[in-house]
Amino acid sequence: MGLKDADMPPVDPATFGSIPTLQRQKTLVQHWGEFGFGTPKQIHLMFYVPKIVFYALAGFALAWFTTSELRDISSELGFTYAFVQPVLYMKIMLFTVFWELLGFGGTMGPLAFKFKPLIGGFLYWGKTGTLRNPPWPDKIPGTAGAHRTVVDAGLYWAATILSGALVLSGVFGDSFLGLTTLKNGQGLIGGSLDNEALTINIVNPYLLLALVAIICLAGLRDSVVWLAARSEQYLPPILCFALLGYVDMIVALKILIVCVWVWAGISKIGKHFSLTVAVMLTNTPWAPRSIKKKAWKNYPNDMRPSGFTHFMAHVTGTIAEIVLPLTLLFSTNSTITILAALGMMVFHLFIISTYPIAVPLEWNLFFMLATFWLFVGHPAFTDKAWGGITFSLGDASTPVLIAAVVAGCLFPIWGEVIPKHISFLVAMRQYAGNWASGLWAFRNREMEERLDANIKKASKMQVNQVAALYGEEVAEIFIQKGVSFRMMHYMGRGLMSLLMRHTPSIDDYVIREAEFICNALTGWNFGDGHLHDDRLIAAVQKLCNYEPGDLVVAFHESNPIHKDYVEYRVIDAALGVVERGTFKVADCVEEQPWLPNGPVKHVVTWTKPGYTAPSDGSQYVGWESRLAASAGA
Repeated sequence: MGLKDADMPPVDPATFGSIPTLQRQKTLVQHWGEFGFGTPKQIHLMFYVPKIVFYALAGFALAWFTTSELRDISSELGFTYAFVQPVLYMKIMLFTVFWELLGFGGTMGPLAFKFKPLIGGFLYWGKTGTLRNPPWPDKIPGTAGAHRTVVDAGLYWAATILSGALVLSGVFGDSFLGLTTLKNGQGLIGGSLDNEALTINIVNPYLLLALVAIICLAGLRDSVVWLAARSEQYLPPILCFALLGYVDMIVALKILIVCVWVWAGISKIGKHFSLTVAVMLTNTPWAPRSIKKKAWKNYPNDMRPSGFTHFMAHVTGTIAEIVLPLTLLFSTNSTITILAALGMMVFHLFIISTYPIAVPLEWNLFFMLATFWLFVGHPAFTDKAWGGITFSLGDASTPVLIAAVVAGCLFPIWGEVIPKHISFLVAMRQYAGNWASGLWAFRNREMEERLDANIKKASKMQVNQVAALYGEEVAEIFIQKGVSFRMMHYMGRGLMSLLMRHTPSIDDYVIREAEFICNALTGWNFGDGHLHDDRLIAAVQKLCNYEPGDLVVAFHESNPIHKDYVEYRVIDAALGVVERGTFKVADCVEEQPWLPNGPVKHVVTWTKPGYTAPSDGSQYVGWESRLAASAGA
């Protein structure tokens, strides 16, 4: 990966488009295995590093300088007590919500395939006429429709402005809405800590509740905005701030963040996660090429994860993400707590350093702050600085403990068992390599161009954004590398196998990664395939008027934790869902990303009456062997 220049695959841009699809994918996948996406390093150093530094400094500075109670704290207690004040943590969290709602957080910039402009955010959600994605339009009155109205834009701006205003606001005082007190009458009495030198300050709880209500109302009309605000991460803590007494609040926050970590770790148990680690490792800008090659069994011929990758995935990854948080939650020993906290901070720092696709850097940075603030700043062990008061599970009231555990576990369990009901983000499956996904197949470029011609959005489709910078031939190479990214996960292998049957010939079609499509159409995507499923395709069809076969989409749900297969559906934009079925994760994992043996086996469970797949896919069986034989002859 060059500092200023992209690392190009070893192909001739002028003839790249004439190479058969699977042969193209083999070249691009093998190039990824050593160079990653190939992004110039200066983008990491000169764009993303300053961005997260600015986020951190701006968030802290705004919280500090708009809250006189932090600066006026007694000299006897000093900065340490100011740091553990809930108002500081609250305001930095609210600034993070504000930052994400504007579009400056995750899925921003070139690593999220936003080139011109660099953001989605307010350019999409603050305007009328752009596409939206109501989660339950047939169940909740007043939410149907695929286009943003004045109501949607108004709710979005209300949430954005209120979250920013709360960062700049003064404190509410030293009282919570919660009525709980510390055991034995210590601590919280009317909201004040029973320590003459310290008063606990918070943001206005009534306005916090108003913010939660507005974001939820906006989410009922558009799940994109709700998810982009990272509501599954930040709204539960905001409710804790507003409703609970101090100790109950801290313990509930500890339980909630541990649930995020532990369920994320549990979701990585399976065959899919090692593939994700291999892709992340080989896309890491600082990793030597020699290490990247070790991610694979036998680079470049066998591009399945190596033993080294399995170790990285399930020992330094899965086990650490489960054991360290549980240690933080139950430890009453200062040394063990501090070591576990440092371990989790290193864990998130490593993720930041890999610059994962969709670049959720701010979220990881915030979790580093949260780790220290919650578990070291509010210890479960006796701390003289707190006058003997502790923040362990035993110090919280039983109803709060039960409510926090239920809130932290209900949706992850639901999402693991019935993933079609729950966003993979709400199910806490971050980075697990197991989420709903899709590939879109256009009959030709003219069909893809209809998206720019007929749909109101703030940016052109990615291929046209890149073409404006580097030319059409180079743009096509990099956009198809997005398909390679999907093929390096199990999902892409199953999806491409479906397209082999449902297009007359995939070599004649333009294949696009669905997450990239959704990103340009809605302004945001972070791996949630539910944002580009049947509903988005139906909205696109109303505007673009495709004929049967013009746009064919292969889509699948996440793999349930108790099953060895995923459910798929094939959607023709003009006909709707034309086929449903299943394919096994193991079959995909064991295949090479370029499918040298042809389509992965899938089982058809339903076909639309009158529909017949235009191909049986047999022309791709053993394509690599036939190509090698013909070359030898």
